[in-house]
Amino acid sequence: MRRLLKISNGVKKIAEILRINKNDLADLDAKMSEVAGSGVLDRLARENKNIIEDVLTKLNNKNRSVNHVRGVLRKAIFFNEKKFLSFLTDIEGKTEFDKAANLSRNIARVGKGFFLKREYAVEILKKSRPENLLKYLGYDNIGELLDKEDIFEAFSALRFVESDKWMHKTFEEAYSGFTAADFEERDIEIKVLGTQWYDISKKFVAKKHHNVSHLKEFGVIFLNPIKMDIPGKFLRDFALLLHYFHEIEFYSKLFRKYARSDNFALRLKSLLRGDVIENAGVVSGKNSVRWLIVQRYLWKENPEDPRLLLPRVNPESVHWARGERDLAEFGKRNADVGLELWGNMDWVGDFFKGDSGEEFVSFDLEDNAMGLVSFMEGKEEYFNYHQREAMWTKIFSEYAGGEEKMEKLIIDNFDKGIIEFG
Repeated sequence: MRRLLKISNGVKKIAEILRINKNDLADLDAKMSEVAGSGVLDRLARENKNIIEDVLTKLNNKNRSVNHVRGVLRKAIFFNEKKFLSFLTDIEGKTEFDKAANLSRNIARVGKGFFLKREYAVEILKKSRPENLLKYLGYDNIGELLDKEDIFEAFSALRFVESDKWMHKTFEEAYSGFTAADFEERDIEIKVLGTQWYDISKKFVAKKHHNVSHLKEFGVIFLNPIKMDIPGKFLRDFALLLHYFHEIEFYSKLFRKYARSDNFALRLKSLLRGDVIENAGVVSGKNSVRWLIVQRYLWKENPEDPRLLLPRVNPESVHWARGERDLAEFGKRNADVGLELWGNMDWVGDFFKGDSGEEFVSFDLEDNAMGLVSFMEGKEEYFNYHQREAMWTKIFSEYAGGEEKMEKLIIDNFDKGIIEFG
C-alpha cells in the first residue's frame, strides 16, 4: 500500500513536466531524500521557473502566450546562427565545414581517448572485402583503396553502401576478437569528407537529417559537407558536433573500464550496438529506488514505451549538456555571437497558454533548433524529447551529488543497465 505523502507544488510541477503520476514522483523523492537530502525537486522547480523568466526577460518577451514564447526562442536561434556564421568567416579553413571542424576542436573541452588502433580498420576491410564500396569508388582491390583513400573515411561509408548482412557478419567476426591490447591512447579526430564521398554524404543526410556522424571505437567524428540552406540546421549540427566529442570521450571511459574485464569483446559489442535493458517492468523495491540507464531516446522509437514513465538517466543528455555548455562558454568569450543564452537550458521547460489550453515549450537549444528548421520547412512541429530526458538526468545528477558523481555511477553500473539506491 502506497504511503500517503504530502505533495509539494514543486513536485507537482516537475511531475507535470515529465508527464508522470505526481504520487509516483513524490514516492521517488521521499526515497531519494534519504540518500540526497530533502527539497531537491522543489529547488529544481524554482530554478526552472527563474531561468525561464530570466531568459524571456533577456529576449524582451513580455507576452507569455505559447505562440509568442515559441516564436521568440526560434528568433533567438535564427539570429544566433547568423552571427555564428559571420564569426566563422575569420576561422581558418577553405569551407564552412572546414572552419566548423577547426573551431569545434578548439572549444570542445575533452581529453585524450582510448580507441581501436587505426591498423584494425585496415585489417577489417582486408578480411571482409567490401565489394560495394570498391565498386562505388571504382577500385579493383583493397590495396588500391588504401593507397588512395583515408581509411576512416572509407570505414564511415560502409553503412551506406554495404548490405545489412555484410555489416552484421563483419561486425561479429571482427569485433568478437578484439582485446584491450588492440586499443591505444590518442586524441579524438574530426574529418570533413572529401568530394569523392558526395553521393554517400547525401544518403546519410537524407536518412539522418543532419551532417554529423562518428565512429566511437576509433574516436573519429565526420562532417558530411552537404550544404543545407535552412535556418537552424547549421547551428543544430554544430551543437551535435560538440555533443559527439563528449559522447566519444564518455565511451572511451567505458572502453578503459572494460579493458580490465575478462569479457571485453562482448561488452565492446554491446556498447557499440547501444543495447538498452528491455525489461520495462523493472520496479523499485520497498526501501530502494532503481534508475534505468537508457542510452537512446526512447520517445523517438515509441512514444508509448512504458519505460518513459520510469526513473532513468540518459547519457545522451549528459553529452548534450556538456556540448551546449561548451557552446555557451564560447558565447561568453565572444559576446557578439550571443550563444551564452543556451547554457544550462537543456532541462528547462514549462507550460504556456495556447488557443486550445496549456501547451509545453522546451527551452533546450536542440529542441528549438529543430523547431526552427521545421517552421522554415512549413511543418510547424514542436520538439521536447531532448528536454524531458535532460530533466530526468538533471534530477538524477542532483540526487547523486553532481555531474562527476553521476557519471561515475553511470559508468560503474552501465553493463547492468540499472543504478540502485537503498
